[in-house]
Amino acid sequence: MEIKLREIAPLRVRTALLAVPVTDKSLKEGLARRLDRQLKGELGALVKKSRFVARRGSSLLVATHGAMPAGHVLLVGLGKHEEEGLHDWRVAGAVAAKEAGRVWADEAVFMLPPDQQTGPVVGAVAEGALLSAYRFTRYRSNDNQKSRVRALILGRTASGRSVALTRAVKKARLSASAVCLARDLVNEPPSTATASYLSEQAAAHCRGEGLKVEVWGKKKIEQMKLAGLLAVNQGSREEPRFIHMRYKPEGRPQKKIALIGKGITFDSGGLSLKPPRSMETMKLDMAGGAAVIGVMSVLPELAPNAEVLGLVPATDNLPDGGAQKPGDVIRYLNGKTVEVMNTDAEGRLILADALALAGREKPDCMINLATLTGACIVALGNELAGLFSNDGDLAGKLIECGRDAGESLWRLPLAAEYREDIKSHVADIKNVGGSSAGAITAALFLQEFVSEVPWAHLDIAGPAFAGKDQVTCPKGGTGFGVRTLLNLLSGIQ
Repeated sequence: MEIKLREIAPLRVRTALLAVPVTDKSLKEGLARRLDRQLKGELGALVKKSRFVARRGSSLLVATHGAMPAGHVLLVGLGKHEEEGLHDWRVAGAVAAKEAGRVWADEAVFMLPPDQQTGPVVGAVAEGALLSAYRFTRYRSNDNQKSRVRALILGRTASGRSVALTRAVKKARLSASAVCLARDLVNEPPSTATASYLSEQAAAHCRGEGLKVEVWGKKKIEQMKLAGLLAVNQGSREEPRFIHMRYKPEGRPQKKIALIGKGITFDSGGLSLKPPRSMETMKLDMAGGAAVIGVMSVLPELAPNAEVLGLVPATDNLPDGGAQKPGDVIRYLNGKTVEVMNTDAEGRLILADALALAGREKPDCMINLATLTGACIVALGNELAGLFSNDGDLAGKLIECGRDAGESLWRLPLAAEYREDIKSHVADIKNVGGSSAGAITAALFLQEFVSEVPWAHLDIAGPAFAGKDQVTCPKGGTGFGVRTLLNLLSGIQ
């Protein structure tokens, strides 16, 4: 989809669909009132009849029947005037693009209010429209999806060029590209999206000035003593991969940041086998790794003033005669030993390798993303990710960046009281705690491999995969976390 910025006179523009964003307050004033007059009261009557109250994500479509050059007028709800935020604009952009597709519009106009013609708003609308256009149809013999709009014009009342608005559209396109790459990786069947496939995709997409990708095979992984990754891989016919990506800007970077993503390409649970229904969507277990690859892929164009290290340990987790067993002990890079009590708690075992390795580079902060625990879904549902951090400033920045991205993070405690639950009688720690506080004990396990570096763990088990179609994303991988991290990195200049 093409996104254009253009000066528009809304009552005179010739287009298949004119989208007008409204709050509960602006629904009865400004452009909405002028449109109602032009349509001889039909718009107001339909608003009343349908009880349209401009909730976020709501819409009301009316055909103009020649009363004005636009073929259809679409009111798009933003919610309450005093609560309106960037994600409301993102959803509005997505709704407008989808509704334009329903009326088979080749081109549609989204009219920006005079007081909202700013870079953040323009970027959010553009991003929402681009994200809503995503489809994963590679394996469909017949794609009967609704029409997609070729171009969305963001209408301005002011004349002249705006560098800030153009830059916002470019950033939205980069962001959407990164998210869609992450979605594609998650949506691929697990027989295709193996560890080697993931590394090939990283090498193919993570190119450009300052960006390098190195893929470690099994021999190199053994040399680097990444024991957790090797242990989880024991039951697999597919060799593991460790994807090592690094972006360096021109000149001296302001910060050094390590991003780490869990890359379990399919999780059967290993010998601690999951029930069949629980395995149905376990191709999603590499969503954290997919998010990191997506972020790294656009850094040459985003050009943050930071050195960014991207690490993705990748393998599947399967039962086999050689698979690791409950009771096995793993000795890690940092000297810690771990007793494996449950082979279905494997994500933390491979993340521990990457955290210990990243810590050796002495970054300013480390952030890992992982579909780590069902316990986090029980606590927060499918819309919020759990955030654990040993640093209040880092946690605050991530929450703020997530809010602007429309990716909600909720901070949970690294409660030291539960540290006893992961003590082992055989090794330093074990990989699972008791029957409660599972998300917290998993985070406490990871913290053992962090040292004193400011660190954040995002448990994205809930929002990484949509169980049904959403306005900005169809059913499947969501690319959650990509936009939050891009917001964080783009702020480093």
